Amino acid sequence: MAYKIVSSQCSGCSACEPECPNDAIHEKNGVFAIKADKCTECIGFFDDPQCVVACPVDKTVIVDKSVPRYQA
Repeated sequence: MAYKIVSSQCSGCSACEPECPNDAIHEKNGVFAIKADKCTECIGFFDDPQCVVACPVDKTVIVDKSVPRYQA
Protein backbone atom coordinates (compact mmCIF):
# COMPACT_ATOMS: atom_id res chain seq x y z
CA MET A 1 0.00 0.00 0.00
CA ALA A 2 1.21 3.44 -0.76
CA TYR A 3 1.35 6.12 1.87
CA LYS A 4 -0.67 9.32 1.88
CA ILE A 5 -0.42 12.62 3.68
CA VAL A 6 -3.45 13.80 5.62
CA SER A 7 -3.69 17.30 4.15
CA SER A 8 -5.57 18.75 7.11
CA GLN A 9 -2.66 17.81 9.37
CA CYS A 10 0.23 18.71 7.03
CA SER A 11 2.13 21.76 8.27
CA GLY A 12 3.74 22.33 4.85
CA CYS A 13 7.23 22.10 6.35
CA SER A 14 8.58 20.10 3.34
CA ALA A 15 10.65 17.73 5.53
CA CYS A 16 9.29 14.70 3.68
CA GLU A 17 9.84 15.81 0.10
CA PRO A 18 13.65 15.50 -0.15
CA GLU A 19 13.61 12.20 1.77
CA CYS A 20 11.54 10.31 -0.81
CA PRO A 21 13.78 8.10 -2.99
CA ASN A 22 11.09 7.99 -5.70
CA ASP A 23 10.22 11.68 -6.05
CA ALA A 24 6.64 10.72 -5.16
CA ILE A 25 6.04 13.70 -2.87
CA HIS A 26 4.98 17.08 -4.23
CA GLU A 27 3.59 20.35 -2.91
CA LYS A 28 -0.06 21.11 -3.64
CA ASN A 29 -1.81 24.23 -2.34
CA GLY A 30 0.72 24.79 0.45
CA VAL A 31 0.67 21.22 1.73
CA PHE A 32 2.32 18.07 0.50
CA ALA A 33 0.85 15.00 -1.18
CA ILE A 34 2.15 11.60 -2.25
CA LYS A 35 1.65 10.29 -5.78
CA ALA A 36 0.48 6.74 -5.04
CA ASP A 37 1.65 5.41 -8.40
CA LYS A 38 5.24 6.43 -7.56
CA CYS A 39 5.26 5.35 -3.90
CA THR A 40 7.17 2.12 -3.24
CA GLU A 41 6.87 2.37 0.55
CA CYS A 42 10.68 2.76 0.43
CA ILE A 43 10.96 -1.00 -0.15
CA GLY A 44 14.44 -1.72 -1.45
CA PHE A 45 15.74 1.62 -0.19
CA PHE A 46 15.10 1.84 3.56
CA ASP A 47 13.68 -0.28 6.38
CA ASP A 48 11.11 2.40 7.24
CA PRO A 49 9.18 4.77 4.95
CA GLN A 50 11.20 7.97 5.00
CA CYS A 51 8.16 10.26 4.74
CA VAL A 52 6.87 8.81 8.00
CA VAL A 53 10.28 9.14 9.65
CA ALA A 54 10.78 12.75 8.49
CA CYS A 55 7.31 14.10 9.30
CA PRO A 56 7.29 16.10 12.55
CA VAL A 57 3.50 15.76 12.97
CA ASP A 58 2.36 12.37 14.30
CA LYS A 59 -0.09 10.38 12.19
CA THR A 60 0.08 12.78 9.25
CA VAL A 61 1.67 10.27 6.87
CA ILE A 62 -0.44 7.12 6.91
CA VAL A 63 -1.02 3.99 4.83
CA ASP A 64 -3.43 4.55 1.95
CA LYS A 65 -5.55 1.40 2.13
CA SER A 66 -7.28 2.25 -1.15
CA VAL A 67 -4.07 1.49 -3.06
CA PRO A 68 -2.77 -2.09 -3.49
CA ARG A 69 0.48 -3.01 -1.76
CA TYR A 70 3.62 -2.22 -3.76
CA GLN A 71 5.04 -5.13 -5.74
CA ALA A 72 8.76 -4.96 -6.53
